Amino acid sequence: MCIPDSPVAEPALHCCNQNEEFEVTLTRCSANAPVLKLGSRLPIGTRAYPFAYVMQIRKAVIPAAGLGTRFLPVTKSVPKELLPIIDRPLLQYVISEAVEAGVEEVIIVTSPGKVAIADYFQPQPDLERRLAESGDDALLAKVTEASGLARISFVVQQEALGLGHAVLMAKDAVGDEPFVVILPDDIIAHSPGAISQMVQVSDQMNAGVIAVEELPWEVIHNYGVVDGIPVSAGVYKIQGMVEKPSREQAPSNLTIVGRYILPSQIFQVLENTKPGAKGEIQLTDALLALLQEHDLYALQFAGKRFDGGTPMGLLRASLAFALERSDTKEEALALLREFQDRIN
Repeated sequence: MCIPDSPVAEPALHCCNQNEEFEVTLTRCSANAPVLKLGSRLPIGTRAYPFAYVMQIRKAVIPAAGLGTRFLPVTKSVPKELLPIIDRPLLQYVISEAVEAGVEEVIIVTSPGKVAIADYFQPQPDLERRLAESGDDALLAKVTEASGLARISFVVQQEALGLGHAVLMAKDAVGDEPFVVILPDDIIAHSPGAISQMVQVSDQMNAGVIAVEELPWEVIHNYGVVDGIPVSAGVYKIQGMVEKPSREQAPSNLTIVGRYILPSQIFQVLENTKPGAKGEIQLTDALLALLQEHDLYALQFAGKRFDGGTPMGLLRASLAFALERSDTKEEALALLREFQDRIN
């Protein structure tokens, strides 16, 4: 196995993949080397020198255990993550973004009582049969889309003990491989998606990546902020992070967005992270500790972010997406003209 632009420290690497042991030899890469994805199996003794190693992100963790207080009273019965942008819920948009980037398995960290999330991603045989019998193929495709996106499993967080604790709940499901954490409040419109862009940077740097967005200085006290050194266009090597700093304390105006590609070592760090003042385990604290031994990079992604965690942000996202869809564009434009006439 060869690692591009990296010194070869050992002549061979002994590993195990599930129950199968294998040995590969590290050598320099050739210019046209094909790619060996993380998780590929090789028999003992195989010399994999033509291959280049990249870090495939196969699993995503989506914390979805919050109460959705900003959407009360509707979130008394409907999970915030199932609130729609037009005709699909927030959760489906971010899972689609992950699948586009190569994610195969999604672990949703939820709370007791949010069974509607699991129900949404299950097949609905009676409904699907009726739609098929009526010949409504377009609507049938919409209904079956969610259940066919990826393998989806659930972990229940019994108590709301912080974002770091929610991520830690997925430790057993993720295992010993890199993964992406996605906060479903952040909806990002772009093709390729933000996660695909992050995977590319992660491959290039062989490191974890955090999505960031440049915001006006007067609002950064509401966000986590990174301290980074530019290494290329839109990419920064992270030196530190500050949670909700004052304008004077902020090292930059690059604010953290809810997308993180992380190594599995973050779980051990989270286990050793002490709860803060509110008794919560914060992901930012664990990331700062992770920085002591692992490189992290920030990516200023291409795309428009919408805050789906607030009513007005969700409305803004719905309008923006409606204007981009061929089946809703004209009605959305008519609606905007109607309201413009009222304003005038």
